Amino acid sequence: MKTIGLIGGMSWESTAHYYAILNRETSKALGGLNSAPVIVHSVDFAPIESMQKTGDWAGAGRLLAGIARSLEQQGCGVIGLATNTMHICAPEIVAAITVPFLHIATPTADALIADGIGRVGLLGTRFTMEKRFYIETLEAHGLEVLVPDIGITNLNGIIYEELCLGVVRDESRRTYVDAIARLAARGAEAVILGCTEIGMLIDDAVSPVPTYDTTDLHAKALVAAALAG
Repeated sequence: MKTIGLIGGMSWESTAHYYAILNRETSKALGGLNSAPVIVHSVDFAPIESMQKTGDWAGAGRLLAGIARSLEQQGCGVIGLATNTMHICAPEIVAAITVPFLHIATPTADALIADGIGRVGLLGTRFTMEKRFYIETLEAHGLEVLVPDIGITNLNGIIYEELCLGVVRDESRRTYVDAIARLAARGAEAVILGCTEIGMLIDDAVSPVPTYDTTDLHAKALVAAALAG
């Protein structure tokens, strides 16, 4: 099994979920006391968040590409970036390494297509919902993508001001459920939890349509990639 290189810390709350899933899936696949060979580079999120605010995506790309290169040099055979938003820097990361980089939207799109979903709602940070980098990746797989028509600022605030700090509030859950209901009313057959923290708040038990948790799907795909070949 290849060593998995995980660029985390954005936020550490969701990276902890990644680590648990990587190990559970490896144990399930290999049995016994097997666990995932994984090297986690967990960044300080505060400087990254400042780069997001100022639009310094080039600086963020250089930083993450350098981390990915370091993980490869340490022997990692597959690299994952444990955040949706920062996949805006995916091209810089891919250019910096020679081992596979598994884009978070790929296993998500594959799961949706396999389930016969054609029109899907996307929830995430305002960068993920408003910029084209993530939506274009989903559209390239043949999906029609809807984003919320109102409340993007509030949804974004819940992620940064609550979930990234480990705060889970029923009021915020209701806000997200309402946003999902509005997407469903516009024809969304399912919804992508397109921020790695949203799964702390929303799942199929509370959502009016099926949910696709990118954290869970991405982590499982990283294990599959590490086991292959």
